[in-house]
Amino acid sequence: MIHISETLAIQTVEDFLGGDETARLVKIMDTEATGWRPRRQAEILPAPALAQEILSVATVRALPAIRRVMPSVAAFAPWGYTEMAVGQCVPSHVDGIISPRTAPRRIGRLRVVIAEADEGGRLYTETTADPAPWTTTVLGVSDGYVPGTPLARSLPHEMAEDPHAAEDQWLAATVRTRWLADAGRGVAVAYGAQLIHGVTPVVRGRLRVLVTDLTDAPVS
Repeated sequence: MIHISETLAIQTVEDFLGGDETARLVKIMDTEATGWRPRRQAEILPAPALAQEILSVATVRALPAIRRVMPSVAAFAPWGYTEMAVGQCVPSHVDGIISPRTAPRRIGRLRVVIAEADEGGRLYTETTADPAPWTTTVLGVSDGYVPGTPLARSLPHEMAEDPHAAEDQWLAATVRTRWLADAGRGVAVAYGAQLIHGVTPVVRGRLRVLVTDLTDAPVS
């Protein structure tokens, strides 16, 4: 059963990618994503097959460390790629648990940087005691969760980027404490699906990231 702590956890895997693996991924994406630029901030491009192979091996290798804080993680989705240029950021948002009563459930996400920005572009998480991020829904054993598990609101980054979206007003009004991650190239960060997070603006250079969902069952 999924525990609330898993959906709010954060865990790093410092040796997720070796230097050779990172270099190969950069070369693959240089070739496969030539000329591609996100139409909006943090738009996801499916990673090509060669990249999926490298990342799948690395993810399986990292699962024991990830399961220390997210023991319900049983699988992961296909990896996606994105990049951010100067001035781009990912505003604070919550991925959320889509279809919480139906497997596969998203417990968290896993991201790894293959090329850091020269300045800026840092992942952050935010915590708060404010009840605003939470819905009135409480999940239990029949849903696949520890009894009394609360369900957070979902605010995908696409919606968080829209200044006219009424759904983001609850987050804008919430007082939060920000925690900056200093996870560099090749370090994977696993973070819970109900954790508020974002990426600071890129000031210099270009940020290149690969990301996947961590789930409680295989993704078809």
